[in-house]
Amino acid sequence: MALGRGLGELLGEVETAYGNSNTERNYNEIIELRVEQIKPNPHQPRKIFDEERLKELSDSIIEHGLIQPITVIEDENGYILIAGERRLRAHKLANLETIKATIVDVEELKLRELALIENIQRDDLNVIELAYSYAQLINEHNITHEELSKKVFKSRTSITNTLRLLQLSSYTQQLLANNKLSAGHAKVMLGLSDEIQKKVADSVIGQKLSVRETELLVKDLKSQTNKTPKKNKQKINKNYDFNPLNNLVEKLKENNLKVKVEKDYFKIEIKSQEDIEKISNYFGNTL
Repeated sequence: MALGRGLGELLGEVETAYGNSNTERNYNEIIELRVEQIKPNPHQPRKIFDEERLKELSDSIIEHGLIQPITVIEDENGYILIAGERRLRAHKLANLETIKATIVDVEELKLRELALIENIQRDDLNVIELAYSYAQLINEHNITHEELSKKVFKSRTSITNTLRLLQLSSYTQQLLANNKLSAGHAKVMLGLSDEIQKKVADSVIGQKLSVRETELLVKDLKSQTNKTPKKNKQKINKNYDFNPLNNLVEKLKENNLKVKVEKDYFKIEIKSQEDIEKISNYFGNTL
């Protein structure tokens, strides 16, 4: 079963039934709009945007262009942004005059929302299709998880946990979509690398592991990954041969200096200013 049915196929029947009566306006076609014509959505729940990530997006758009157009609706004074706040801000940051956009009809937008909500209530949706449908509603209508929970009569926690499954690798998502892996098993794998996810998923299926057994497996794999190999400490031979210093030791002792020789150091004990002068005179005459 292919992923992402909630993005296209789930709306197919509705769009076919209603058709596209707005042929004159060419709704949903990608066009270029002037950035200055587009007003921000007054209902945008996000008020704070990461400036560093916005700059990264802006640089990417300058280099590669905009991959996904923004979505707007038209009013008498221009256009109102529906989806793509970060993309629009990034264009402004880059001082770009135009942006790729699709204009949607207000009634069509409401229809798409109703269609998605209706499809979310279906029993035959797998958890990945459900997650993509949630994401579609959130992105198209700029709503929070809390607002979505009220629309679809699900708890906010349930929606958030389902959306987190989209962070999994495509391999793991495919197993979820094919019902070869449960959401409980998949949640345990969140945060793991794609390689380790595959190893865990294959073990779950091959060995029929329970969620608890999967948790233990993941814990074990994490501990192995976090182990840092012990560095082999280089052994230092401290059995030095002090015989070459015997003559020096005798000379210092002749000057009434206390000299101590151990296996890893040579020590001259200083008890007075006179001792310092003796050492200075001796080494000054020999160096």
